[in-house]
Amino acid sequence: MMNIHLRKDLTQLSKLFDLIKSQSLDYLRHIDQRPTSSQSKVVGHMEMPDEGIGAEATLALFNERFEKLIVGSSGPRYWGYVTGGTTPAAIMGDWLTSVYDQNPQTLSGVGDVSGAIEAETIKLLLDLLNLPHDFIGGFVTGATMSNFTCLAVARQWWGKLRGKDLAKEGISETIPILSASPHSSVVKTLALLGIGSQNIIMVAQQEHTESISVQDLEDKIGALNGSPFILLSSGGTVNRVDYDDYTAIKSLHQKHRFWWHIDAAFGGFAAVSKKYRHLVADWEYADSITVDCHKWLNVPYESAVCFIKKSHRMCQVESFQNSDAPYLGDPLAQFNYLNLLPENSRRLKALPAWFTLMAYGRQGYAAIVDQCAALAVYFGQQLKDSDRFELLAPVTLNNLIFSLKDQNKDPALFLLHLNQTNQVFMTPTIYQGRQSIRASFVNWRTTRDDVDLVMRVMQGVC
Repeated sequence: MMNIHLRKDLTQLSKLFDLIKSQSLDYLRHIDQRPTSSQSKVVGHMEMPDEGIGAEATLALFNERFEKLIVGSSGPRYWGYVTGGTTPAAIMGDWLTSVYDQNPQTLSGVGDVSGAIEAETIKLLLDLLNLPHDFIGGFVTGATMSNFTCLAVARQWWGKLRGKDLAKEGISETIPILSASPHSSVVKTLALLGIGSQNIIMVAQQEHTESISVQDLEDKIGALNGSPFILLSSGGTVNRVDYDDYTAIKSLHQKHRFWWHIDAAFGGFAAVSKKYRHLVADWEYADSITVDCHKWLNVPYESAVCFIKKSHRMCQVESFQNSDAPYLGDPLAQFNYLNLLPENSRRLKALPAWFTLMAYGRQGYAAIVDQCAALAVYFGQQLKDSDRFELLAPVTLNNLIFSLKDQNKDPALFLLHLNQTNQVFMTPTIYQGRQSIRASFVNWRTTRDDVDLVMRVMQGVC
């Protein structure tokens, strides 16, 4: 017998959806007034109800206990963690994703068309990023899982060169990993894959940058005496948004055996802008690329893609195939995301991306990237003109790092007080051994007025 509350909710879906619509619109219309952080704590915890209280009463309970503590992390002055906002079209796609509740897998038309929607969205992204269609792409939860997917295939590739199937046999040798400034998610990935987070051979950084020194990279390659390796390359480092020299790496890739992976979680979107696309020149020659959609694409969280060259499809299937599952079909007979990505069960994450790409197009996203970069330059100039703050590095794209001119003052304490104003949120970082502050511009809503407001607040706190 159907639960009484469930039966009632089924009959009043329209009322429930109207309540959620009204609350959602109120949040989005006033998001610029929403606190950017919260110091309040949730008091106590609820016990598991026996019969439940129904959807409407649960919404009221949520509003009473949690709603006022929800911060405006998708708003115009949330400048921490390279967190994007959510475009109206992306929200539409995300709501429909929940309503339709599809599990995108095959392209064969068996079951539903969600796999075809994902494949089409990948092609749209390749076009947006000016990448060739010789990549297999798929949606995962974020940059961490994208890096995981790419490097799992790289691990299999390395093993096959040594006559081993590491997906089946496991790792018994140390895989050489070269990098100059790997993101923490990449380091975590190496631990998850059994490669080892401490097994990175660190390459020197180019002087005054966070990008790889090509000369030292060549020296490190020479020291490997022809052994194949994996190169972890940066497509926008976390502080300075520096890019490795892809043209030089392309030349090395033609001479030596290595898997070239680019972590371009947010920096890859430089490709959308005519002004900044030179930063990713020749990145299409990489074996795999990570791009995070819930950053600069401005779609809801849990959306990233992995791009892996089609020439490595066999290694990809060997890494992720569902073996001994005849009801899932032959992993080599047809294109099936079940055999190409880590998760068997996934939401249709591609739909919010499809909606926003179709809604705003290449020109819309070029405008977002250029606007964010211009705001970063504008904020950087204000910092340089200030007698209280110091810009610590040139503004390359959309991130900047700064600190207090008075080095007797604690920047961490300043940042704590700044974030407690609830007008802006930024994050701490360390640059060249110095405690610093990082601001990131990736939100489509942010304007010069927001930057001016933040500067006034900063001067009041300092």
